Amino acid sequence: MHGIRRRKAHKATPTRKTFELRLASHPRNVGRVEAFLLKVNRQARLDDGTMYRLLVACTEAVNNAILHGNKADPEKVVLVTCRLARRCLTLRVKDQGPGFDASKLPSPLEEQNLMRESGRGVFLMRSLMDEVRFERLKRGSVVQMRICLER
Repeated sequence: MHGIRRRKAHKATPTRKTFELRLASHPRNVGRVEAFLLKVNRQARLDDGTMYRLLVACTEAVNNAILHGNKADPEKVVLVTCRLARRCLTLRVKDQGPGFDASKLPSPLEEQNLMRESGRGVFLMRSLMDEVRFERLKRGSVVQMRICLER
């Protein structure tokens, strides 16, 4: 249940693949993101810089989903879906929490926030990825991030 699964590629586009990782909402499970992305990278063959950007952004999103979304409740699940297409890679991190308004987050660059221990995750995601969107669902919330593979 909590392992890595690869879904079959869509027949219309043979270069499209989807990978999934299900995690119980325990902080120690954040460490499983790297192994998941290394498996994705066997297919994607990303350069080191792109892989690093992806790893940091996905780790931040999963950490936020576990700690803030699901309140570290091990009965709740975080689902990471990675869709690899010819021109881009899309990551979706879904939790079972109430969601939040990303526009109301304080900037970590403002002087009063520089020494805060939290508040940098969304900033990092937005800095490292080409597109970041947040969505509230009836049961949970999703952050969707996209990184372009062809520049």
